[in-house]
Amino acid sequence: MSKAFTKESDHDDDDELALPQLPSGSKNYMTRAGYVAMRAELMDLIDSERPRIVEIVHWAASNGDRSENGDYLYGKKRLREIDRRIRFLTKRLEMAEIVDPSVHYGKDQVFFGATVTYQEESGLERTITIMGMDEAQSQLGQVSWIAPIARALIKSQVGDVVRLLTPSGLQDVEVLEVHYPAPLAVN
Repeated sequence: MSKAFTKESDHDDDDELALPQLPSGSKNYMTRAGYVAMRAELMDLIDSERPRIVEIVHWAASNGDRSENGDYLYGKKRLREIDRRIRFLTKRLEMAEIVDPSVHYGKDQVFFGATVTYQEESGLERTITIMGMDEAQSQLGQVSWIAPIARALIKSQVGDVVRLLTPSGLQDVEVLEVHYPAPLAVN
């Protein structure tokens, strides 16, 4: 029998979009802001998006022939996507270890949450912030703590030269500045 005629399983994760796996034995480090954002996304999916799509699918199913009903077919597909994302977010949040980078405020050593300015051998300066793998957004200059540049920089200090393995070979990078967010004032 052709795969075209088999029933799709609701638990079929073959096409699930997976972010990089955590290194074995490590925790899912993230900032409080990253945790809050992921939790908000999860709650929105559960409380708003999923019920809205369920209502559309229910309405479309009541219209009769489901085999050619676009609202029904798209709705079922969207429900599977939502359910996959809910499972993913739930697992990641359960494994989360919230780290407060402000505890290192004023220090010049690189740890999780640091904003680091470094200089490549070519003289090019770059600034990155080391974040959790589920919250890092490269377009904002954020990199995951498991990224090669972050791993090379962690535990280095201002003035240190670290070796970074790149696709074009080993490269030396010099740590120029390290900043952390200021601690929140407690009244």
